Amino acid sequence: MTITSAGRVDRTAVLPLEPTEEERVLRSTVRDIVGRFGHSYYMERSRSGEPMRELWELLGESGFLGLNIPEEYGGGGAGLTELAIVLEELSAGGCPELAMVLSQGIAGSILPLHGSAEQKARYLPGITSGAEKFVFALTEPDAGSNSHNVTTSAQLDGDEWVIRGTKYYISGIDHCDHFLLVARTGRNEATGRAQLTLFIVDDPNIAGLERQPIPTALQAPERQFTLFFDGVRLPADAVVGEVGHGLRPLFDGLNPERVLSAVICTGVARYALDRAVAYTTQRQVWGVPIAAHQGVQHPLAEAAIELEAARGMVWRAAALFDAGRPAGEEANMAKFLASRAGLKALDTAIQMHGGNGLADEYGLADLWGIVRLQQIAPVSTQMVLNHIAQHTLGLPRSY
Repeated sequence: MTITSAGRVDRTAVLPLEPTEEERVLRSTVRDIVGRFGHSYYMERSRSGEPMRELWELLGESGFLGLNIPEEYGGGGAGLTELAIVLEELSAGGCPELAMVLSQGIAGSILPLHGSAEQKARYLPGITSGAEKFVFALTEPDAGSNSHNVTTSAQLDGDEWVIRGTKYYISGIDHCDHFLLVARTGRNEATGRAQLTLFIVDDPNIAGLERQPIPTALQAPERQFTLFFDGVRLPADAVVGEVGHGLRPLFDGLNPERVLSAVICTGVARYALDRAVAYTTQRQVWGVPIAAHQGVQHPLAEAAIELEAARGMVWRAAALFDAGRPAGEEANMAKFLASRAGLKALDTAIQMHGGNGLADEYGLADLWGIVRLQQIAPVSTQMVLNHIAQHTLGLPRSY
């Protein structure tokens, strides 16, 4: 507990025991909105590779896509907690929206802190309304989780930056308006590490940029792509923050990204457990509902316990971030716990449905990929454990 100089408890450092009335209303309202569409809508868009445009536009019109954006740019002036509530309710309604992680979570967190006045005025209103989407281009075939090994380069030519290189597993580039790009602009002679810079690419169809789809088993509206930069030219004012210091703005987008990744999992877990409870209480074998048997009850109860433990860490991480407190460890823990709890809840629900768990009619198995993905991206389970071992336990750096 933190005490202020006036002798009062610093409430920004305390996680509330109960949600506020505003948070309850927010959940209820978003639940009603996503309920108009349902999981069949998500399944349809996953098959077609088209975004959930109608749902997205309705959320934007209702003011729910800009909750974490400052009021001066049309946003709600709230925080990550409120944005995470929206995404969790979407996911609990069977419509996990990965685009919100990228556009509102990453770009919507980085630009208010590091964007120039012109960049804020240009891009934040569009993020707020949902009229303009950002995606994020960091990963490369040979860099993996080591951002310092990024080889995509940006060289200054007069008053323009010339980009060459390759990005890998970039989500949703085919349906975005802009994207954030991490590129190497130099190398630290003392450490040998790349000096990285963050750029805004205004047009995903810019000259010199080609994209190639990556076939995957993931069923989601967002497809994955490899990007090839061959002399792409960006203006000098495309830089976000300082040249050579791109990790600073990048890190300010990582904790929101992790929290929003986590609520996709907790939301899908809630969806799956709700489906399982409804099915097992209605499905009868030998004259009684299968939910009457401990062999059904115990796995579901265990999944519910792990889900609530994960959600507790999720909301703690979001509250710390919103209070301006260090939240890296908690955000990573939240993602670790939520990705496991989400997968366990979904797998348990599928098991309790028997063969029906794999039928499209019951709307479960198609969500496996989006939840399983969260143990790989945006940061792998193993890298989360590395982070906790080093920063929480004080163990030697292992990578």
